[in-house]
Amino acid sequence: MSVLLHGTLILASLIAIGPIAWVLLSSLKPGYAIQSSELTLFRDTTLANYRYVLTETNFPRWFLNSVIVAAFTMTIGIFLSATTGYAVSRFNFPGRRPLMMVFLVTQMFPVAILIVPIYTILARLGLINTMPALIVAYLTIAVPFCAWMLKGYFDSIPTSLDEAAALDGCGPFATFWRVVLPLARPAVAVTAFYTFLTAWGEVAYASAFIQTDNKFTLAYGLQQFVPQFNPQWEYLTAAAVLVTIPAGLVFFFAQKHLVSGLTAGGTKG
Repeated sequence: MSVLLHGTLILASLIAIGPIAWVLLSSLKPGYAIQSSELTLFRDTTLANYRYVLTETNFPRWFLNSVIVAAFTMTIGIFLSATTGYAVSRFNFPGRRPLMMVFLVTQMFPVAILIVPIYTILARLGLINTMPALIVAYLTIAVPFCAWMLKGYFDSIPTSLDEAAALDGCGPFATFWRVVLPLARPAVAVTAFYTFLTAWGEVAYASAFIQTDNKFTLAYGLQQFVPQFNPQWEYLTAAAVLVTIPAGLVFFFAQKHLVSGLTAGGTKG
């Protein structure tokens, strides 16, 4: 039984890692080797693909745009989600339940349906073809889900801590900032990871709201390597490897909090 279990786990790991390894190996091959019918792990290994992507294309600019959009989305998303989740968890106010229901309902709509109304709003505000347009659009995806998750985590933190802080002279925001938020660090790490990935790898909004090459984000910019009649797989795979590095770094620093952050808010008390 143990051999079967370990064999299954090894097979599942190989299936998960296989595509990633293949992209990495392909990024080190010239174009003719990738398109060849002969399957080889290593063939005419070269770093020319990375050199071309970094020096002959707008990849560095796309990278900077993605970093800016993802950083602002993550920062604003954490603040809005945390304050909303705390308010709904701790205070009774008119519209509290409908507010959370609205957040829940927004998760039922696919991104494609929301593009037109969001585009109309952003166009009236004059934000089309700007990075703030993407930040606002990504917040509409991230904040409702993260607010629900953080609300569940805040419910698991005893209210007696809030009462003790109030006795020490802390107001509601000071209690949230100095007492409750540090205890919610695992959930905040999950929120940061989710909001970052939402902005880092999204394509639909980027293709609808951004119109000029120098304002593309990475996810949308990579499409330039696969035109209809002449796909450049060697450059696409090299760029794809570079794109995964920041996401991997964010995961590396947040991983110790991810499991506890995802599960601790599942129950109250």
